[in-house]
Amino acid sequence: MIIDTINNGLHYAALHPLFKKALDYIKRTDLLNTPAGTYIVEEDAVKAIVSEAAGKKAEVALEKFECHNRFIDIQYVISGVEQMGWRPRQDCIVPNGDYNAEKDVQFYGDAPDMFFTLHPGQFVIFFPDDVHAPMIGDGMIKKLVMKIKI
Repeated sequence: MIIDTINNGLHYAALHPLFKKALDYIKRTDLLNTPAGTYIVEEDAVKAIVSEAAGKKAEVALEKFECHNRFIDIQYVISGVEQMGWRPRQDCIVPNGDYNAEKDVQFYGDAPDMFFTLHPGQFVIFFPDDVHAPMIGDGMIKKLVMKIKI
């Protein structure tokens, strides 16, 4: 997991061949005025998912304590304040259902090791080894999730 501001985003471009494309998309797109929806940045490789929803209580968000096998997430806060839970996948021992290959998601029933808070302009990169519970907070949260194919 990596947490930083978008101003430092290109420091991480060398970590994956598609990171620069995803980070450039974040920097050049008027995300405040982008409607919720899914946008293809590069076919079968990078997509952008803009969402806007009310924050959830931690207990509700933890019902979907998740990780992915085929995609890396770059989750960027556009507006609002978002808290997230995190735990290393290797420490999760309570699967919550089977892996869903179609949606590329595995849920866990474990508790996070930590919670952290993101403000507008900040992002987190979740790799397949990062189990995370997003969308914890009060009020509306507008965010962008970049899905980067591994």
